[in-house]
Amino acid sequence: METDRMQNPVVEGVATFADELAAIRRDIHAHPEMGMEEHRTSALVAAKLREWGVDVTEGVGKLGVVGTIKGTRPGQRAIGLRADMDALQIAEQTGKPWASTTPGVMHACGHDGHTTMLLGAARWLSRHRDFAGTVHLIFQPAEEGRGGAKAMLEDGLFERFPCDAIYGLHNKPTIPAGHFATRKGPTLAAADRFSVTFRGTGGHGGSTPHLATDITIVQAHFVLALQTIVGRNVPALDSAVLSVGSINGGSALSPNVMPAELVITGTSRSYSPRIRDLLERRIGELAQGFAAAHGCTAEVEYRRGVPATVNHAEQTDVAAAVATGLAGAANVNLNLTPVTGAEDFSLMLEARPGNFMFIGGGTGPEGSSANLHTPHFDFNDEIIPLGVAYWVGLVEHELGLQKD
Repeated sequence: METDRMQNPVVEGVATFADELAAIRRDIHAHPEMGMEEHRTSALVAAKLREWGVDVTEGVGKLGVVGTIKGTRPGQRAIGLRADMDALQIAEQTGKPWASTTPGVMHACGHDGHTTMLLGAARWLSRHRDFAGTVHLIFQPAEEGRGGAKAMLEDGLFERFPCDAIYGLHNKPTIPAGHFATRKGPTLAAADRFSVTFRGTGGHGGSTPHLATDITIVQAHFVLALQTIVGRNVPALDSAVLSVGSINGGSALSPNVMPAELVITGTSRSYSPRIRDLLERRIGELAQGFAAAHGCTAEVEYRRGVPATVNHAEQTDVAAAVATGLAGAANVNLNLTPVTGAEDFSLMLEARPGNFMFIGGGTGPEGSSANLHTPHFDFNDEIIPLGVAYWVGLVEHELGLQKD
């Protein structure tokens, strides 16, 4: 990191105010807010942008903030740089001085760091405007399943702030600090939920089970058969995940009573619309088939979440060139194994061409740290200057930023 810092003028320049950025990050970390509740964070972002002379629009998609910086040279091209701002419903156990002051809520995914890196880029670009075109800095609420990207898009994000390309950046503590990783094509999965309600007559499990239709047997066959979808319906070279998250029925206080209703919920992950359709269809077919075979009924609900995050080839080449220029080819993985987690940045990539990049944040002996979505995770402040330089590098590539 130190060698890279001295070799790159942006990293070196940002290092002069890196402590200020770290203080902002830790302040956000200490005051986490759930999705669509980021009132304090949005206000902080808007205030900092205005302090640095950036044009600000608040309330995009309820709590989204967009900062706009126009270059001093003529140019019609515009790009968007996106960061997320929300926290997670997890009780923090880091013990850090800047640990969450909100019980049961913490920045366990590093969105505090994402917001700070984009703020750092805003500060740098506001003072180095010798580029041709426009940069829109998109601070998004509610990435963690509460519909922030959808809300901003429905509020006319790209109509109000036209972008020829859109870029996202996410920390990854399981790869070393100073590294980057991305890929072309499907990079993160579509994330869907399913719920199956089995209904039967119920009955006395001790004296007259033969008079009942037993939904517990139905659910047992169904849960086991779910994995045959992945093992026998999904082609071997495609990928999919099906997992059951809850099974609820009957009462532990009445073990001799056969329940009349039982609910199973779970999640499915896939990378292509074809496999996504297959999963939905086969879950329904299995549920209905087993229910009918045992004289029961099944009600199936399949809720589609965000689609797969699919990186576009041209913008991935741009992102890769920027990352390679910063970290060196040996530290940039351009064949990242697709991740079965999900990101609502995928919706922005459906609307505009772009790329989603991972920046390493690991600090442990093997280049890794506590993982995302765990109570021990904390963003690595040492990578903030590198993240800022990555954002500035994209502007350099896309809009011709002149180097000092």
